[in-house]
Parts: sequence; structure tokens; C-alpha cells
Amino acid sequence: MTPARAVLVTGGGTGIGAAVTRQLRAAGDEVTILGRRGEVLAEVATDAGQVEAAVSSVTGRFGRLDGLVLNAGVMVPGGVASLSPAEWDTLVSVNLTGAFLVARSALPHLLASRGAVASVASIAALRAPAEMGGYAVTKAGLVMLTQSLAVDHAHQGLRANVVCPGWTVTEMADEEMTEFGGPRGLGVPDAYALVTSLVPQRRPASTAEVAAVVTWLLSDAASYVNGAVIPVDGAAAAVDVGTLPFDPRVQVRDPAGQEGA
Repeated sequence: MTPARAVLVTGGGTGIGAAVTRQLRAAGDEVTILGRRGEVLAEVATDAGQVEAAVSSVTGRFGRLDGLVLNAGVMVPGGVASLSPAEWDTLVSVNLTGAFLVARSALPHLLASRGAVASVASIAALRAPAEMGGYAVTKAGLVMLTQSLAVDHAHQGLRANVVCPGWTVTEMADEEMTEFGGPRGLGVPDAYALVTSLVPQRRPASTAEVAAVVTWLLSDAASYVNGAVIPVDGAAAAVDVGTLPFDPRVQVRDPAGQEGA
């Protein structure tokens, strides 16, 4: 009988991380999760000792580590002009430094098992969103961190890939939809419908849909997929924004801010 794999999922208590955990457990894997609450992550993200202890607890219990899902993250809205230095530090420490420390601690064990890393970034890592510059920068950094792992360690059997979800129905996104939809008189479902109205599939993803790609990347079925960056966004990143004014659903405004005829 093939022994169960041991997988560590950061941010595994809610949202995409929880869906990944459920799918891995259903496949028979042993899964350890690290919680996602932002205030806790911000406190421990740069504490290398705590990160090392967390990884050691997994390897101590299961004797190995076969997979790592770097999913933990926080979102603080704001562009360069509006983010405070403290907000910037929070984004960097949780979304990027935390991922670096976990990957660094897990790497010897993953090399020993010829294991795999799957990082959950965002479509914001590939296309700059309005007023989300800090978040986008850290997610882009996560992409390069993961690809660097692939380039440096593929010859040792490691695989490291990135999933970039678009709008996905999660607890964190629900909060964003509440904030976005409230002033417009929209409930959460209608807010999701509005923000995805120009996405070719015209709906958000479910956490299970994103998790399916993550679990596939960890599996032997993806044995020659390495350093890949995979959008799971309903083709949002494929849209040519320069042609959106031709879409009959779009109401065009002139440069002075007046509605077009």
C-alpha cells in the first residue's frame, strides 16, 4: 500500500485553503493546517522560530513532508499613494516574508521526499488592479518566489507551481462584496455578479474549483509541470481591455467624465 502523503497547508482554516484541505483529506492525505486569521499571521509571519517549530511538528508526527500549499495571506486595499507604511509592512510580512520562511523551513523535507509546492497567489499578481498596489506587489513576489524554488531545485526533484485565482467566493471576498455592494444597494450575490460581469465566464469561482487545480499540481499527474503560473479566473486575464468599450454591456464615458451618447 502506498503510504499517505503529508501536506502542510498555510491559511488552511477557511476559503481556498479549507477547500484544498478537504480535497486532500478525501484523497487520503495527511494534512496539517496553519490558520489564516490576519492579526495572528501578522504577529508570527516574520518569526522564523515559530515557523520552524510548525514545520517540525508536521515532520515529527508523520516522519516526512510531501507537499506544501502556500495559501496564507491578507488583503489591505490601497495604492501607493494611500497605503501607510504599517499597512505595507503587514502585506509584505504576511503575504511574502511568511511564505518565504515557511518554504525555507520546509525545503529540506520536500527535497528528501521529492515533493511539491503549490502557491496560491492572485490574478492581481498578473494584472495590476486599481487601488490594490500593495497586495498586487506581494502576490507578484509570491509568484517569483515560487518560480525561483522551481528553477533552483527542480534538478533535486522539487516541483513548485502557482495558482492565480480571480474572484472566488470566500469569507474574505464576501467582506469585500459587502463593502462594495452596500453603497450600491447590492447584496453579496449581486455584488459578485457585478464585479464578474465582464469576466468571460460571468461568475466567480467556487473554492472547490480553485482547490482542484492546487491538488492536481501536488499530484503525480502534474509530474512535469514546474514553475508554471496558472490563472483560475474564468478567462479574465485573457480579456483585451482596449476592446471593452465595444462590449454592448459597457457604458462608455468620455475623458471629461461625461457619459457618451
